[in-house]
Amino acid sequence: MARRRRKLHAGLDAWPGYVDALSTLLMVVIFVLLVFVMGQTLLSAALNRREHVLEKLEGQTAELSRQLDTEHARAHALESSVTGLQAQHTQDTEALSARTAEAEAARSAAQAASALSVADQTRVTQLNDELTDLNARLAALAQALDVTQKTVQSKDATIGDLSARLNTALADKVGQLSRYRSEFFGRLRDILHNQKGVHVVGDRFVFQSEVLFPVGSADLSPEGRSEIHTLAQTLKSVTSHIPADIPWILRVDGHADRQPIHTAFPSNWELSSARAITVVKLLVAEGIDPHHLAATGFADYQPLDTESSAAAYARNRRIEFRLTDR
Repeated sequence: MARRRRKLHAGLDAWPGYVDALSTLLMVVIFVLLVFVMGQTLLSAALNRREHVLEKLEGQTAELSRQLDTEHARAHALESSVTGLQAQHTQDTEALSARTAEAEAARSAAQAASALSVADQTRVTQLNDELTDLNARLAALAQALDVTQKTVQSKDATIGDLSARLNTALADKVGQLSRYRSEFFGRLRDILHNQKGVHVVGDRFVFQSEVLFPVGSADLSPEGRSEIHTLAQTLKSVTSHIPADIPWILRVDGHADRQPIHTAFPSNWELSSARAITVVKLLVAEGIDPHHLAATGFADYQPLDTESSAAAYARNRRIEFRLTDR
């Protein structure tokens, strides 16, 4: 009896160890969640700072462009002024040359008569002073034009640098969207990898029409509704991490084959467009923001297979999903 009681006490003593292990595991899970939340917070702050820097760069670019236009206008005005002064200088030089020639002739005549009048000497001195002043003004204008041209070149270089930085920032945003697109398609590929009629073509996820719709109809089948529900849940999971400043959009493209249709739809244009719109409406009903959705119909004018076989027609009847920017 005593031995049985010792065994019972020994079994009960194991529970504190289990409790400690579970407490430790719970603390580790809480710590990992805290690290994840802090990482998300830091990432959002970094993206916001990058957006502020981008907006500041765009403002600086616009201001420098305005200043550059002003400097160009000023340079053009200075060039016009220099051209006018050069023309005036040419005229004055010609007039001065003529007057100097007259003065020289008068001086020669006066020397021959052994005297040059005081009035002629004063006139020659005045013309020489005017020519010196005109040359000084031309030199000052040429210097001002040179300074203006150097300022314009400096601002051109600054604008080029800002444009390069702006292009780099925009390319970075495009790269971010590419990463989310890869994640979205990767998750869909993992979920639907065994589904017949579903595959990836380039940057598009493709459902054959028979997977979603009955033949010649734009009403989703029950299986099609299930597939779109899976797609919507995956899209919401991925896009919840996309920053608000990335203008992404999910484009739903409807495609048909080139066979004439004999249904309620007048042509393949209406059929392909109606199917794309039906899918978009279901995505909206599943909670996808309609601002990030677009429905387009291509009829039979974007075929994947140009053959005239039943298999080629089946490939061309499809719904494509493309995650892209606006």
